[in-house]
Amino acid sequence: MTKQKLFINGAWVEAAAYTPLFSPYSGETIAEIPMATAAEVERAIEAAYQARKTMAKMPAHQRAAILEKLVTLLENRKEEAAVIIAREAAKPITTARAEVQRTITTYKFAAEEAKRIHGETIALDAAPGGEGRVAYTTREPLGVIGAITPFNFPMNLVAHKVGPAIAAGNTVVLKPAPQTPLSAFFLAELLQEAGLPDGALNIVTGSGEVGQQIVTDERVCMISFTGSAAVGKAIRNQAGLKRVVLELGSNAAVIVDKGVTIDKIINRCVTSAFSYQGQVCISLQRIYVHEEAYEEFVEKFIAAARKLKVGDPLLPETDISALIAPREVQRVLDWIDEAVQHGARVAAGGTAEGNCLLPTVILDAAPTLKVSCQEVFAPVVLINKVASVEEAIELVNDSRYGLQAGIYTENVHTAFEAAEKLQVGGVIINDTPTFRVDHMPYGGVKESGLGREGVRYAVEEMTESKLVIFHRL
Repeated sequence: MTKQKLFINGAWVEAAAYTPLFSPYSGETIAEIPMATAAEVERAIEAAYQARKTMAKMPAHQRAAILEKLVTLLENRKEEAAVIIAREAAKPITTARAEVQRTITTYKFAAEEAKRIHGETIALDAAPGGEGRVAYTTREPLGVIGAITPFNFPMNLVAHKVGPAIAAGNTVVLKPAPQTPLSAFFLAELLQEAGLPDGALNIVTGSGEVGQQIVTDERVCMISFTGSAAVGKAIRNQAGLKRVVLELGSNAAVIVDKGVTIDKIINRCVTSAFSYQGQVCISLQRIYVHEEAYEEFVEKFIAAARKLKVGDPLLPETDISALIAPREVQRVLDWIDEAVQHGARVAAGGTAEGNCLLPTVILDAAPTLKVSCQEVFAPVVLINKVASVEEAIELVNDSRYGLQAGIYTENVHTAFEAAEKLQVGGVIINDTPTFRVDHMPYGGVKESGLGREGVRYAVEEMTESKLVIFHRL
């Protein structure tokens, strides 16, 4: 069993207090995690603040080289990294391996973006009075970035904050999710070996007070947070004038139009609904199927869902394992029970084996039920019949969230209509809303967040534009 230490100013620091980290699947203790005190968080912030000038002055090619070295180190230890994710997050090992590969890709993009951060020239003589002047803009690092990350992608979502921050010449104070800190500490080990200067990355673990201290400290210039809408709102209210990027919740939906070949899309829909137990921000939660295709879709979806293997995340045949905590299992079972009491029908699943919730399909769920209008974050999907795509679009938009949505259709006019009318940050045509690659702009509207991730877009968020004007005397 590992007794982990805090990572502050390039040193591994023994904490005054520790808490056990339990496997979500087996319940065994897999590590002892430090609980940072206010004084230790203060040391981490001060270290990042002092290191900010070193990082800001570092040439772009050196920042890129550090990230490239990190990629090489991670490639050499990617199976070890996948096992860490599988153990602490109960992510099936095949899915964990895919996350590690995505993490490698994210850092590759960050290394590339470090070399192409630039401004633009501005023709001041386009306005009267601008004659005889030359202007250009540069992009400068903000300084200290406070990063607060969730459990569900403990390596790649950390990469989406740490990678762009380093690429842009910032420093970072990172608070990983309490259940999945081992992935973050593993990253610190690799970045130190890759040559990152002391203080450029600091990792502190602990309670919500740790995050609050990072959010409210005036030396922290930006907060990048991924998590629940409730916490995101609190961060926005506490952050003052510092920049905030929030990647929050979703109850992502897909529309299936008439005329679509169901056999071509069914496996993709099942994977999107149940991958990593549905604990994905853009996990497919709501499916609206045209009435002409509804019966076939439901039959084939349920048949495919029942083939999924539930069990130990370290076994390669496992598709679905434990939810992140026992309390989450009970919460979701309560939501399912509420749905049944209000007329919905459980067509598959609906029960748990230990901390593993079986893949659950719910039919005829009203839009006001928790499983419909809130983020279920579990292997639960709703399938509803609609008379038209127009009706489906209205139902998709009837949500406080708006991260991504998908539509399957053979009609290009319908596709364009959906792209125009869906109130989300990303519309995916002929795929599910669960699609994401790591260089695309990613973010939502409404209560799904503020700002955009995706490496280049995160670099823009983490830099400030400066205008320089030369006047010919």
